Amino acid sequence: MSAITSTYDPTLFQGAAWYYARYRSRYPQTLFDLLADRFHLDGTGRLLDLGCGAGLVAIPFSSQFTEVVAIDPDAEMLQAAEAEANETGVTNIRWLRDRAESVSDALGQFKLVTFGRSFHWMQRELLLDRLYPLLTDDGGIAILKTGDDPWHSELPWKKTAIAVVKRWLGEERRTGQAGQGVWKPLAVPHEDVIAASPFPRQETFEVTFEKSWTVDSYLGYLYSTAFALPSFFGDDREKFEVDLKQSLLTVEPSGTFTEQLTAGAIVAWKRA
Repeated sequence: MSAITSTYDPTLFQGAAWYYARYRSRYPQTLFDLLADRFHLDGTGRLLDLGCGAGLVAIPFSSQFTEVVAIDPDAEMLQAAEAEANETGVTNIRWLRDRAESVSDALGQFKLVTFGRSFHWMQRELLLDRLYPLLTDDGGIAILKTGDDPWHSELPWKKTAIAVVKRWLGEERRTGQAGQGVWKPLAVPHEDVIAASPFPRQETFEVTFEKSWTVDSYLGYLYSTAFALPSFFGDDREKFEVDLKQSLLTVEPSGTFTEQLTAGAIVAWKRA
């Protein structure tokens, strides 16, 4: 079995959990319905949600399974996830603090493995090799996204928000290492990694939905990201917030920002 290298950075989302649970875009129900249809889900079987964060996949998708195992290395994220599960009456999720790459047959068999905006942080090739034997023959994996990354948006208000972030944190997109790391795009797309894995078939699905923000909720979103954690701003945090709010209101005086997002899933099956 391949060894796990020490790539995990415990500061990646340090201090983000409270904001993540409240301000991250939620996956539209239509995306979960699509996955349920493709994998013939009926309330039985088991789901493994890796990099579960604040439970944005595990909790709304839990009704399609007998049991959900949700894994994340961040204790604060798991605490936020458990709190929401308790508030919503979801009782069939087992929360585990661990790295995704630590999965083994001790976890049992699963019908589906999901990644909600998390696969890019992981050792992808190693993980796919380890997941393949854990899946039932009719099972597979799904890598989800919400399509709301402001770094690749042409919307004027999003470009303004990123310009403000750059004004306070510098031109390069920060990540991890207490804000000292620099974001690097994936050298190999997820689709190519899957194509080189044991999974013989993959497809990509997309659904559109509308999302509205206020100035305050978008500030909360930024604080939930790996590139603009609250701690990155230090003593300048209040000044940054004033700058962001004034800049966004200059673009849209109403203070309400609506966009059409495209949520998607890269899906791969264990059998062709």
